[in-house]
Parts: sequence; structure tokens; C-alpha cells
Amino acid sequence: MDKRSFIKSLGIGLATLPLFGKSEAMDLASQVAPLLKGNVLKAGDTIGIITPASALGDEDAITLTKEVLTYFGFKVKEGKYIRQRYGNLAGTDDQRLEDLHDMFADKSVAGILCIRGGAGASRLLGRIDYELIKKNPKALIGYSDITALIMAFQAKAGLVTFHGPVGTSTWSNLVAKTFKEQLMDNQLLTYTNPAKKGDNIVQYKDRITTINPGIAEGKLLGGNLTLISGLCGSPYLPDFTGSILFLEEINESPEKVDRMFCQLMNAGILKQIKGFVFGKCTGCSPSGGYGSLNLDQILRDFIKPLQIPSYSGAVIGHIDDQFLLPVGVQARIDANKGTIEILEKALV
Repeated sequence: MDKRSFIKSLGIGLATLPLFGKSEAMDLASQVAPLLKGNVLKAGDTIGIITPASALGDEDAITLTKEVLTYFGFKVKEGKYIRQRYGNLAGTDDQRLEDLHDMFADKSVAGILCIRGGAGASRLLGRIDYELIKKNPKALIGYSDITALIMAFQAKAGLVTFHGPVGTSTWSNLVAKTFKEQLMDNQLLTYTNPAKKGDNIVQYKDRITTINPGIAEGKLLGGNLTLISGLCGSPYLPDFTGSILFLEEINESPEKVDRMFCQLMNAGILKQIKGFVFGKCTGCSPSGGYGSLNLDQILRDFIKPLQIPSYSGAVIGHIDDQFLLPVGVQARIDANKGTIEILEKALV
């Protein structure tokens, strides 16, 4: 990477360089971790499977995950403790951490797929060996509670990870095609909701709603709203300045969603971003009482005043046929069309 590209990757516009002397600019650059990328995955590679959050319900979860990876021609290495249970967690913190570290340390493992999310990944963040991660960059794939790892790896190691299906997700032909194009072919994809009119004259499902029109570019960051809001004030969130933020949620009432957006606002994150995409809020119905805000009202209250390109309804979240987004790379959104265009290769 040349000097111009490196400075751009730090989110510092070239026009600002006259504000710094040469030594000051180099000092600033040295404080920011460079973007790290794993290798492109190929048939014959070994993929490690781990459970860094909740416990598995049965052996089928492992069997299905292995069948999915075998479909792509991968070999599979199981984490030592994926069948363990400690309360609702997939083993003790020590056990889940050991599996995570082992997969990154193992030179024969090309990438890591989380079998499921759930809860508990945040318990590991203060004990992860981020120097080990930096020395062994590789693709990590997951969503939901895996957002904790996705955010921490970006913040502490600068690692590009992938927000997408876990092993127990529904791997449709569309999801499989996206996985191959993104992780095996290393394509620069443009993500847009599938057009499914069926026998109808207009599309009723998976429509997008433009909050503020326009086009924005920036580092693509995001994941589950609960996890990101819960990490506010910790060292495990990356710098959101000039970024494109995407969010999704499941089974949270509107008042809780509202509270979490308050947290992002009060933490200053919403003022830092250049663009915003909200995915699906699956099962986020009102819990009763004297009435409730709806999601449209919440987004209107918190996002509309930002006057940045923004839209909702993207197929991101706890759904089938979800996007598989590389987190940490440069991207462009078009809030009028409802697209997320990846501008930078996510792997090497």
C-alpha cells in the first residue's frame, strides 16, 4: 500500500495533511492499526468451526455445519470444546477462549466459521490475545452475538471479518452463491435486496425505505444493535468516524430498541457516521402497555435528523438469504436504491 492509500485507509483526508508536520503525521499513523486481511479461501482448505457463545442444542448443529463446508470442498477442523455446556454457554470461558485461540494459531486453518451465536462472546473480549490475531489474520464468519468478536477484532487488531450466516443458518442457494463470490472469489459485490414479486404486480416483501436520500462512502462497520450498544464505553468498539454503520436486531421490543439508539446517540456514535443502513428487526413487536413507538418512528427520530444517506429494510439479520458483509473495508451505499457496494477487496 502506498502512502496516499495508507493515509486514506486511516480515514484522514489528504486535504488535512497540511495541518500536520511530517513527524506529527507519522506519529498519528503509527497509533492506528493497519487493516489486516485473511487469505482467500479455496477448495481443499481447512475451516475451523467453533462455538464462542451459546451452547448447541444437539449434534445436528455440528453435522449440518460440516455438510455446508463440505459442499464448498473444504476440510473441517472441530474446536475441542464445541460440544461442551456451561449453563447456557458452549463451555466455560476458558474452554471457548482456548478454541478461539487454537483456531487462529493453527497454520493449517484458513478460516473460521462460528456454528451459532446466542450469548456469551462478550465475556471473552478482555482475555483475547489480540497479538495472536494480528500475527495470524484469517476470515472469521458469523453474526448476532458474534458481533462482539467482529467489533473487537476490528478495534484491537484491525482485522476484516464477515457478518453473515453461521453454521446453523439456512444455507440457501443464494447464500451459498454469495459465500463463494465473497470469500472464495474475493469479488467486489454490490448487495441489494432480492426482487421477489411472485404473482404480485408489486414487491411486498423485503422492500427498502429511504430515510435520507443520497450516496455515502466510508468504512463498513456494524452488526447486532444490542451487542454494539452494550460495548459503548469499552475499548472493544472501533472508531466510527466517517463510517457506514449497519445494524440489525431480533426479539427486542421497540422501547428497548429506542433505548439502545439513545445509547448510540449519547455515546456520540451517530454523530460520527457518514451513512446508515438498518436491516431487519425480527420479532420486534410492542410488548403491550399504553402503546409503543414503532421502528419507523424510532429511525425517524434518531437517523432522519442526521441528514446523512440512510435506509432501512436491508436483508441483514436473523433471516434467510441474508447479506454476507465484510466488516472493515471501504463501501458505498445508495440510500435511494438500497444498495451496499463493496469498494475494497476483503481478502488477500
